[in-house]
Amino acid sequence: MVPMSLFFLLLCAPALSYANSQRASPTPLWRRTSVPAVGFFDPRTNGGSWLTNNTGGPDGEPLNAVISAYSDGQVLLNQQVNGGILNYFLSFGFGTECLGQHEGNPQTANLGDGDGYLNQTAEIRWDYGNAEVGTCEETIEGGSHFRYWYQNGSAAESGAVFMAVSYETPLSEYHDIVFNGYNLGRDWLVGNVTAQSSLINTTTVNNASTYAGTTTYGGYTYHTTVTYASGYLENSSIGINHNGSVGNSITNAVDGLVAVLEVKMTGAPPSSSATRIALSTLPWTLPALLVVAILNPIAVLLSL
Repeated sequence: MVPMSLFFLLLCAPALSYANSQRASPTPLWRRTSVPAVGFFDPRTNGGSWLTNNTGGPDGEPLNAVISAYSDGQVLLNQQVNGGILNYFLSFGFGTECLGQHEGNPQTANLGDGDGYLNQTAEIRWDYGNAEVGTCEETIEGGSHFRYWYQNGSAAESGAVFMAVSYETPLSEYHDIVFNGYNLGRDWLVGNVTAQSSLINTTTVNNASTYAGTTTYGGYTYHTTVTYASGYLENSSIGINHNGSVGNSITNAVDGLVAVLEVKMTGAPPSSSATRIALSTLPWTLPALLVVAILNPIAVLLSL
């Protein structure tokens, strides 16, 4: 007969192997010893740029907002479940593209993290108050939208999220950018994430401006503090996509300011932690059950 101790050791092996193979994912807490106080690494210090690429022409679009690496790690996860970043976007009225479809080539960005130019993680659109299909309306009617990228290459692994925000014209006008649309798009997004009661006046925003407020979606509550940083983008129209329609002889297409968002999760559904625990047990319980199903008949045969 096969010793029972050997049988139970074999039974436990998959679970032990799974546990030993897991490593804790890096989090903003892990990164904070080296990330600058502003909440990200300047892409230019390692060959990157504050303008996107692959726009269909030689010019780029400004990376004019950043979600700081000092935001809560759970918020920075690229998911909707458990209050991740897609749920955060929904909390201030923005969602993924209409029916999950993207037309045209993705823009690229080099965040100076050693990964070179990478495609946008996704394009996010204003949902016109309808989280299910409202982004379809934005695709047709135009409005606020943004693309985003993670700074997580090995050369500058901050985990910060860089965003190219703008306000576009309707599809019938080929999604051109409205006059001053990069600066307006950034500031209107800031107004949304901080739940302002009126539009932010872009002409008065400077590097001392701050805003703060709370949004909620799906039972998760977020408090966002926004500061404006200068010295990263140029105050210029040179090299800016759509600069013919966005700026003029008086107003530059880009005002040189970057909105930096620090996001804290201040509320969550009571069941969210229980759901995470239940899901975390599945990967090891299922292999264990399979081992039982396989080894039980073997043990019976060997004991005969």
